[in-house]
Amino acid sequence: MMRKALAGFAAVALMAGTAWVAAPPFADAQGGGTVEVEVKYSGAADVQTLKVNKDTEQCGKEAKVENIVVGGNKGLANAVASIAGAKGQPTGKKAAIDQKGCKFVPHVIATTPGEVDILNSDGILHNIHTYSTANPSINKAQPKFKKTMTEKFEKPEFIKVTCDVHSWMLGWIAVMPHPYFGVTNESGVAKIENAPAGKQTVEVWHEKLGKVTKDVEVKPGATTKVTVEMVKK
Repeated sequence: MMRKALAGFAAVALMAGTAWVAAPPFADAQGGGTVEVEVKYSGAADVQTLKVNKDTEQCGKEAKVENIVVGGNKGLANAVASIAGAKGQPTGKKAAIDQKGCKFVPHVIATTPGEVDILNSDGILHNIHTYSTANPSINKAQPKFKKTMTEKFEKPEFIKVTCDVHSWMLGWIAVMPHPYFGVTNESGVAKIENAPAGKQTVEVWHEKLGKVTKDVEVKPGATTKVTVEMVKK
């Protein structure tokens, strides 16, 4: 009996060892690379300054509507860069957009399908109003005591977000079909992590300037830099 038990144990151990060896590490299986996208815009910035006539203690006396934000070296902020046509599972991470100083912060968020937290750091009444086609539109009051509202966006699209109480407030929620994306910072740079290796197409979206694409060769385990130029439509 003891001999049979030992033989059985050895067989199980061998099978387990074989299974372990056959499963490659996750990083090696993915084999992706990083794409650093620099988005440039040669035109002028478009930032409107409006007078505020309500809730001035929280909102201030003036509000800025950031249609086109251009930083140093002509870098374009608030653009969404992604790998066109890629496939991948949702990240599972919950995104968040805040209402702070009577503006949406950040101006643009990007996420995979799932839940988004809409925060109210102002402590005043806001009213969330989204404009979409693939996802149901939202039109909900968010009182000062309701610090967080959680909404679900299940289908990929670019969703415009406004506040019906403060007409100048404007933001965007980019629901992406895969996790290979990034939003450009004030210098116009976005990083796409773990992008699929090989020949890919980078797509850049901006709320006022539309979409442009550029081909890139993604190298496994390396960072590939690409510059994309956007022009006024």
